[in-house]
Formats: sequence, C-alpha cells, structure tokens
Amino acid sequence: MQGYDFSNLTKIDPLKSLVVGSHRRVGRNNQGRITSPHRGGGVKRAYRIIDFKQQKFDIPAVVSAIEYDPNRTSRIARLSYRDGAKAYILAPQDLKVGDSVITSEQTPVRPGNRMKIKNIPQGTLVHNIELSPKRGGQIVRSAGSAAQVLAHDGALTQVQLPSSEMRMVLGECYASIGQLSNAEHGLVWLGKAGRSRWLGRRPKVRGTAMNPVDHPYGGGEGKQSRGTRRPKTRHGKVTGGHKTRNRKKKSNKFVLRRRIK
Repeated sequence: MQGYDFSNLTKIDPLKSLVVGSHRRVGRNNQGRITSPHRGGGVKRAYRIIDFKQQKFDIPAVVSAIEYDPNRTSRIARLSYRDGAKAYILAPQDLKVGDSVITSEQTPVRPGNRMKIKNIPQGTLVHNIELSPKRGGQIVRSAGSAAQVLAHDGALTQVQLPSSEMRMVLGECYASIGQLSNAEHGLVWLGKAGRSRWLGRRPKVRGTAMNPVDHPYGGGEGKQSRGTRRPKTRHGKVTGGHKTRNRKKKSNKFVLRRRIK
C-alpha cells in the first residue's frame, strides 16, 4: 500500500464560505439510469469552489494555506487578496505559504501567476489553460501535469499538452505558470479493495465470466477465448483503438498533431 505525503499541507480547516455540499451522480443520468457502470458508494466529500477564471486583475494575493481537496488530484491554494476577498486556486508545484500571486495581462514568470498566453515566454510550463477567452481554465488541471508553450504565431500560440498533443490556443486566453502539485499521485498504490470502495469504485466483473445475454464475451464451456476479432463493450460497440472524436468538431482546426499512442 502506498499513500500520500500530507506533511507539506497547512493544518487548517477548509474555508466555510467556499465549501458546499455535493450530490454525486454515481454514474447515473438525469433519469436515474446507470450509464457508467461500476460506480457508487464512497465517502462523503465537501466540494471546494475553485476559481478557474481568476478574474481579479492586477490585485495581488497572498497564499495563506496549501490544502487537500478530495475532489481532485492536485493540491489547492487558499488566496487572500489585498481587497479582502478569498479564493481557492490549483496549487503549482513550487508555490508556498506566504508567496504572492497576481493575474494580469503580463506578469513576472513565477509559479501561480496568471497571464495571457501570448505574453508567456517560449519553453515555459503552464497549467489551467483557457480554450476560449473569459471561459476559465479547462485543460491541464490534474496532479503533476503541465503544458509547454512552444511558439507564438500571430494571434495563436502553439502549446504541447501532457498527452503529447500539439495544438493552437488563442493568444488572448489566460494560463497559469508552473507545473501542478502532487506529482507523486501516479505512484499511489491502493493496496486493498476497501480503498477502491472509499473512492466510489465498485467491483468490475470480467465479460468472459458473464452469460451470453449479458456480454458479447459471455458463455461457453470452461474458459473461452474472446471469440470476436475486435474488442467490444457490453453493448456490442467496438472499443480499444476505435476513434471516438467527432471529425466535424470545430476545434479540430486548432490541433496540429494528435497525441502519440
């Protein structure tokens, strides 16, 4: 069993004004039907409201705490702005309590600062990147991840994502400086079934162990092979290498190179 190191976190309760109760969907749609199997249960989690937009421009803030968030893999930082406002943001790797961060069109290149991606120097690692101006960060938000600014080309900026995909982002979009914290998340070893259940993951039954009515792989005497050339879901749809991205998606024109498999 391998867990986290919580020694670098601030020993403090979460800010009540930025915490709300959350009702998890546990794999069900708006009709209550299960659309994603093997989900359910898990411990209760209070949801921390994260400021993905950070639209308090040119107002410096001080990091008052680095906290654990059960709803995401990276750590979060509590900010206290000069005007008295407080907010949570995703904490980059080298951000510490007492550091100052700011959001502006152009800022010093320090972890936690946020600025327009067209003003970020080439080779800089960034996270929480907007895809549309004023919409808030949408990509590169998980633990230890970072995208790299490659080049500026007119109104667009080339960015290499953690998946190795290269794409263009509008220069007016904002991005935060630095690599996200808790990079050791990928080394966690659950070690027992109970920890999976705490996370809301229910047991997964192999398709070959089912009956033919329940799965395309089901049935047969004894241990049988798959019996179909291409892997399929329980609904008979082709999976495992099948491209699912819509060819008519508008953002396809911004993708320069697909991720390396």
